[in-house]
Amino acid sequence: MAPTKEQKNEGGQDNTSSKGVFNMIMNDESKSSDEAKIVDSETLVSQTQDRLWRALKRRFQYDVTLQPGQGFLLNHVSTKVPLVIMYADLVGSTNMSMTLPADKLTTIIRAFTYEISQVTYNHKGYVLKYVGDAVISFFPASYNKLLACDRAVQCSKSMLAVVKNGINPILNQYDYPELNVKIGMDEGENVIVQYGHDRSSQIDILGYCMNIAAKITSLTGHNKISIGQYVYEMLHPSIKSKFSEVTFSADEWRYTDRHTGQLYRVYSMSDAPR
Repeated sequence: MAPTKEQKNEGGQDNTSSKGVFNMIMNDESKSSDEAKIVDSETLVSQTQDRLWRALKRRFQYDVTLQPGQGFLLNHVSTKVPLVIMYADLVGSTNMSMTLPADKLTTIIRAFTYEISQVTYNHKGYVLKYVGDAVISFFPASYNKLLACDRAVQCSKSMLAVVKNGINPILNQYDYPELNVKIGMDEGENVIVQYGHDRSSQIDILGYCMNIAAKITSLTGHNKISIGQYVYEMLHPSIKSKFSEVTFSADEWRYTDRHTGQLYRVYSMSDAPR
């Protein structure tokens, strides 16, 4: 059916709202019989607390794997792939390394990386690698950028909830320091590089988007989420309303939009989710 006059703007273009397009795509995706249900934050928090209790009592050993992410990337070696890149960075680990016994610090780092990884997998993302106390993950965006950006943002909110409501209450009872995390992300094309010819050799991601996501994270406050302009533009209006544009000094931020050459915009969530 052709759009009515009310659905067209003065230029004669279809004026169907971005909200309607977003809902249509998201609804079609949710109907897929192959799509597993994403676990809600409350369940993730409960599972986190159970594992951490057992880990602190030496009855649970964390076992992380990068295989799912490496398996996905193996099919895209030497190509450019649209991805949402996310950094989840543990705050204050350097200070903890100077004040905590090695076994306590190890337990905290293992718990953090494992639980952040589990949240990522539950939101249909992949963990790329662990760099010190940071977890770097990605969400494939080739098929549906709207969905990939939405999942990444929802994932980041669950990460904050898991740290605040899952990990920290248990650490408090054992007189461990509370954890803080900052999360940054961006979307764009990235080159998939494998460092050797053997299928088992390490695969990594290179690109402008990776650099921007890392820089955004470094400028993000404790227990906050910051996103690049391309992620922001893909979000549903109700989610956009939770973010506000952030202004940096020229010394702090010099990244430009790779299409327009204008200064690339960054947005931060106004209120961290409870």
